[in-house]
Amino acid sequence: MIDLYYWHTPNGYKITIFCEETGLPYRIIPVDITKGEQFKPEFLKINPNNMIPAVIDQDGPGGKPYSLFESGAILLYLAEKTGKLMPTETRARYDVMAWLMLQMARIGPFLGQAAHFRLRAKEKIPYAIDYFTAETHRLCSVVDKRLGETPYLAGDYSIADIATFPWLRIYDRVGQKLEDFPNLKRWYEAIDARPAVQKGLAVSGNTSAA
Repeated sequence: MIDLYYWHTPNGYKITIFCEETGLPYRIIPVDITKGEQFKPEFLKINPNNMIPAVIDQDGPGGKPYSLFESGAILLYLAEKTGKLMPTETRARYDVMAWLMLQMARIGPFLGQAAHFRLRAKEKIPYAIDYFTAETHRLCSVVDKRLGETPYLAGDYSIADIATFPWLRIYDRVGQKLEDFPNLKRWYEAIDARPAVQKGLAVSGNTSAA
C-alpha cells in the first residue's frame, strides 16, 4: 500500500494517474494546501520542501516503510517497483528520463509561473506575463514537434507522458490553444480518453482512500 500525501494539483495527479494505470494500491492522505497544511511539522518530516505530493511505501525496500518526495522521483521509484511504464532497455529508458526531466525542469515550472502571473498575481507585470507565456508557447512547440515523430513522448506510453499531461491540461489558463499544436492535441486527446487517467483526475483531496 502506498500512502499518498496529496492535493488535486498537476503534480498530485501524476501519482494518482500512475497508480490507476498500474493497479498499484494507494491511500489518499489529503494535504490541503489552501489551508497551509503542507507546513505542518508532521508533513515536513516526509517532505522538508513543504510541497505535495509525497509518499510512504509501506512495503518499501527491505520490506520496511520508505518515504519519498518530488513527483518525478516518486514516478521513477514506482515505475521501478511495479516494472511498468518505464522501459528497461538503456536507450529507451533514458529517452523516458529525458522527457521526464524536461517536464520537471521546464514545463511544470514555466507553466506554473505563467499561470501565476496571468491569473493570481496581485500586480499585473506585463514583462513577466509575456515572458512566461512566450516560453510556454515554445515548450508546447517542442512537445508538438516531438509528437509529430512518435505517438508518445518517448515512443511508448510512459511516466514521461503521465508527468507532462496534467500540466498541459492548463493550456487555456496559460494563454495557449490546442489547435495551434495539432500533434500535441492528438496526444492530449488520446491520454485524456484513457479510463485510468480519468480515474486519477477524479480523485478529490477529500478522498480518504482509493
